[in-house]
Amino acid sequence: MIGYVTLGTNDLPRAAAFYDALLGGLDAKRVLETERFIAWGTAPGKPMLFAIRPYDGNAATVGNGTMVGLAVDSPETVNTLHAKAMSLGAKDEGAPGPRGGNFYGGYFRDPDGNKLNFFCIVRG
Repeated sequence: MIGYVTLGTNDLPRAAAFYDALLGGLDAKRVLETERFIAWGTAPGKPMLFAIRPYDGNAATVGNGTMVGLAVDSPETVNTLHAKAMSLGAKDEGAPGPRGGNFYGGYFRDPDGNKLNFFCIVRG
């Protein structure tokens, strides 16, 4: 159902370096690029993640309560990518671990303050 998600940035080159390095762990590559935005995806027709300068020209700000969840295949991948985000300058918002039921996730904020998590559903 989700086609793409946009995350505002005030420094597109910094965002590009962060997401190039981080999303490579999901085999995502740049699929669209202009002077205003860069989009990463894994395959045609699959959801994309954009880092974008706001269209109205105002500063990008973080949405309180807004978070992007990135689905991965295992707790090990959650751990690896959360650690990668930390090594790239992200801020920890909740170390990887079980969050109730079969949900396993690790939370962080990118260099612009956008909140994301990597998560998986653990099959029992």
